[in-house]
Amino acid sequence: MRPTLRALAALMMITPVPAGAAHPPKPAKAAPADPVILPSDGATRVMAWVAASGDNRGLPWAVVDKAQAAMFLFDAKGKLLASVPVLIGIATGDEASPGVGGKKLADLGPAEKTTPAGRFLARFGLPVAGQRVLWVDYATSVALHPIPSDAGAKEKRRERMLSPTPEDNRITFGCINVPKTFYVRQLRPQFQKKGGYVYILPDTKPLEQVFPRLRVQAVAAS
Repeated sequence: MRPTLRALAALMMITPVPAGAAHPPKPAKAAPADPVILPSDGATRVMAWVAASGDNRGLPWAVVDKAQAAMFLFDAKGKLLASVPVLIGIATGDEASPGVGGKKLADLGPAEKTTPAGRFLARFGLPVAGQRVLWVDYATSVALHPIPSDAGAKEKRRERMLSPTPEDNRITFGCINVPKTFYVRQLRPQFQKKGGYVYILPDTKPLEQVFPRLRVQAVAAS
């Protein structure tokens, strides 16, 4: 089960929005709040490092936690804006296969369908199927976008995204699929002007190998 916790904001030292009146009128039927996805320990470390060091260089940023099949979006000042489930590459792995960016999707082998780990400067660019997408790594054709309209029904991408567990969220060819409403209302407005940084956590590599500057944070903390 994918753990959830509304106290994620506290982990990131973000001041919660005041509830309002001391005794607000009780609604006839309260709508359930969207759960906040709890990041893995590795994701928490990366978030703390970026927020403390300013590694995002004054741009909005996001952390893709492959272990939790989740994405955490922050504005340029480090305020947590949203946490959402994502779909990622079918294959476990942290590197893009050589030449994968020049291949057609139909020609990709099973082991080539990975979402590479690393720190990427993501920008909106050339259209795909008539729509501009947020390119995380253009050279390897890794983009961030909603579920494609032409995705096969057998893949059940929407059902996978809405499921309470991260285990079935590996289904893409390497791109990162996010909820459409989140993409349109939150992600795109943040990244559309100057882009932003996307930090993708590894599946198997040590965290410090993917993000070497974490070592500096660990030394400072000790």
